[in-house]
Amino acid sequence: RVLSLELNKDRDVERIHGSGINTLDIEPVEGRYMLSGGSDGVIVLYDLENLSRKPSYTCKALCSVGRSHPDVHRFSVETVQWYPHDTGMFTSSSFDKTLKIWDTNTLQPADVFHFEGTVYSHHMSPVATKHCLIAVGTKSPKVQLCDLKSGSCSHILQGHRQEVLAVSWSPRHEYILATASADSRVKLWDVRRASGCLSTLDQHNGEKSKAASEAASTAHNGRVNGLCYTNDGLHLLTIGTDDRMRLWNSSTGENTLVNYGKVCNESRKGLKFTVSCGCNPEFAFVPYGSTIAVYTIFTGELITMLRGHYSTVNCCVLQPNFQELYSGSKDCNILAWIPGLREPVPDDISEKSPPQQRLNPAYEDAWSSSDDEG
Repeated sequence: RVLSLELNKDRDVERIHGSGINTLDIEPVEGRYMLSGGSDGVIVLYDLENLSRKPSYTCKALCSVGRSHPDVHRFSVETVQWYPHDTGMFTSSSFDKTLKIWDTNTLQPADVFHFEGTVYSHHMSPVATKHCLIAVGTKSPKVQLCDLKSGSCSHILQGHRQEVLAVSWSPRHEYILATASADSRVKLWDVRRASGCLSTLDQHNGEKSKAASEAASTAHNGRVNGLCYTNDGLHLLTIGTDDRMRLWNSSTGENTLVNYGKVCNESRKGLKFTVSCGCNPEFAFVPYGSTIAVYTIFTGELITMLRGHYSTVNCCVLQPNFQELYSGSKDCNILAWIPGLREPVPDDISEKSPPQQRLNPAYEDAWSSSDDEG
């Protein structure tokens, strides 16, 4: 299904945003509701389900925090994320130096965290049961941890030298956090430890730093502005403005040296990319100019480029139940990329069999219903 992703002519996402779309998130509970955040501060909530059951349909916007909303973000929304455990709450962060916790039903902020600088990225752990910490990357080199339970930003992780452009909790260990910075570094932290930092990823795997011990480890030769764990949490993908993507073993911190070729990345802020779920092999979906590049994660092969946007793609998100991809761009559009239905090759037997047998069994309706049951 991933290999046959194509721009779907039958599915539209209602166009609400009047400016570029920076961030998308689909809730993990049902995989039905999607959030988007725009450069004008607007947040929109969509229903992805096809309630009409017609082959052609538009994913409707259920509600939005628009420009006239009293609590709308004043500047660009950089990250939106659903609360991982239910759809009653979502979070958003913005260049207006705030992180807001929203009640989905009332569209009112339940809490607002204020920071000294622009907020580039935030993330809640998808697996945490013992903590409710939101990691926040801002213009400051200090990584902030905001506690949803207490409403305070008590915890600070120090070690980066420049702004923190991306943060991501491990999907495997609830206390492990990865952070990426404009200082070319990616750090892994155990937030229970006083010192915090477990390791700083080194693209040379220690080969070069022996010679120049004062030269600190760097993950990229440029700003590191994207991070994404594989679903099992065993590997971490990073992206930098050196036009490189790297795959790291997240437990040893080793650069696996997979070569993805040139991965164009001119973004001055965080870049939101994603990985496939439950596929073999596994794929990465990476905004690449006005296209989305699809790579096999472990061999580095560029499988295809998804073309359809008119301008820079800022983010993409996967609907894992159906392996569908949604992308947001500077062109104000959200596009849906759906696996194409490939027609099965007809054979001689199909003449004799009833017409419904020609349907590929994967798309067949498994429910039986006969008139006499009613």
